[in-house]
Amino acid sequence: MNMKMTTAKTKLQEVQEQFDTRFGQWPRVYRAPGRVNLIGEHTDYNEGLVMPAAIQFDVWVAAAARNDRKLLAHSTKFSETVEIDLQSQELRPRSHWSDYVLGVAMMLEQSGHVLPGANLLILGDVPIGSGLSSSAALEVASGFALLGTAGIPVNRTELAKLCQRAENEIVGARVGIMDPFISCFGCSGHALMLDCRTLQYCLLPVPSAAQLVICNTMVKHSLANGEYNIRRAECEEAVRVLSHFLPHTRALRDVTLADLAHHGGELRPSVYKRCRHVITENMRVTEAADALRKNDLPRFGRLMGESHCSLKEDYEVSCAELDLMVELAQKQPGVYGSRMTGGGFGGCTINVVDGQAVDDFQRNIFRDYQRLTGRTPQIFVSTLADGACEVESA
Repeated sequence: MNMKMTTAKTKLQEVQEQFDTRFGQWPRVYRAPGRVNLIGEHTDYNEGLVMPAAIQFDVWVAAAARNDRKLLAHSTKFSETVEIDLQSQELRPRSHWSDYVLGVAMMLEQSGHVLPGANLLILGDVPIGSGLSSSAALEVASGFALLGTAGIPVNRTELAKLCQRAENEIVGARVGIMDPFISCFGCSGHALMLDCRTLQYCLLPVPSAAQLVICNTMVKHSLANGEYNIRRAECEEAVRVLSHFLPHTRALRDVTLADLAHHGGELRPSVYKRCRHVITENMRVTEAADALRKNDLPRFGRLMGESHCSLKEDYEVSCAELDLMVELAQKQPGVYGSRMTGGGFGGCTINVVDGQAVDDFQRNIFRDYQRLTGRTPQIFVSTLADGACEVESA
């Protein structure tokens, strides 16, 4: 039930040896983590507040320079090698895992960096399609590798922005800044509250009495062409309408509940509900930060539950399996809070659980979810991890 973590030293050796076998070179190695979002969902692209944390699941990219301007990227996950010619005028996405590498390379070049060619080996254990941000981890790790190979220092804020652009413009998923930002700036033992408008952030210690338990429903989602982009378009529609009455409004971050009550009649009912979620979710993030500062886990957990209800009813991005997983969790002893995490339509729940209750929690959720759905969930415990870095031998 609990997915085992290999040590960084073992993983580094594995990546280096695989790279040497494939390319006949000894590489530099970089890693970037996936993430959970404790609270603050679908607020990032509305210039709002979020509270993610980096987890102990990573994408690793090994890299060594080539003598030409080609990227030769091999994915161990897909057992596939892709060639990207940086001098080509015909570079374009092809709805493929390599688009994430291509997108980061293109954005780095467009920002003025001239990249050399590189051999890249990609290895990761962030579950794909689970809402744990495997895509941002791949983008950030690739960015570190490409910059490292070129001898260019990493500006983490700028890299996070470029990774967001890569996913928006090349992959076609209109994601916000949160995922690449936490992959760059994660801090062990801490959640990070980020203002997605200003990119100001603060680190919030998560009490050691609690552990994070991630439950994968094993329902996969694809955000690039689906409901995720529709939700973002609905938020933009709301801003266009409300800005006629509230000229200061450039994003839903600027709209209050009082504003919505006064002008909400101008919106389609579904768009009104999207606005209500975003506005109240920003309020919940602020209150959740206060709860962590005061070591008030019951209050924090209550806010998680309210967030899930809002995502289910107002934003309509949950699904039957996510709702069941939350319902089962809320019945377990020692659970402070449970909610879906990520874009929705499948993926994972995040649960804050008393450390002494974790073993029973895993066992009970595994048994009951499997019995009721016929699906075998992945359930694992993760500490809050550090952000991306080059991994060097001890």
